[in-house]
Amino acid sequence: MSGVREPVPFEAYEAGGYLHGTKADLAVGAMLVPGRESNFEVGRVMNYVYFTKTLDAATWGAELAAGAGRGRIYVVEPTGEFEDDPNVTDKKFPGNPTQSFRSREPLRVVAELVDWVGHSAEKVQAMRDGLDALQRKGAARIED
Repeated sequence: MSGVREPVPFEAYEAGGYLHGTKADLAVGAMLVPGRESNFEVGRVMNYVYFTKTLDAATWGAELAAGAGRGRIYVVEPTGEFEDDPNVTDKKFPGNPTQSFRSREPLRVVAELVDWVGHSAEKVQAMRDGLDALQRKGAARIED
């Protein structure tokens, strides 16, 4: 990514590979594994690790993840089988145009993207407001 524009929805990351957005500070070679607390639902332990082929989805993950610190995007490599993420494919985007996936197997961190551009502050706030509204309605459940 040249770092010159906001990510485009449904556009595959130009360098290829899989991406994971988070606020966790990870080293190359680290393993992302299921069984950790959700980045998006306080107190929930996740059964899967989530990842994507689009910079847009990874950017949302980095921007919306819980915790202190800056958002980070990692290039990751699945170590086992994975499937389409039903949280977006079945509920929002049939056919998986977000190219989002999940796995019960670890993901290996192979690199960190350092020159990515986030969404505008207005878009991030609108997304947070929308997620807050879903939580108030009890409709923000993650299918995990």
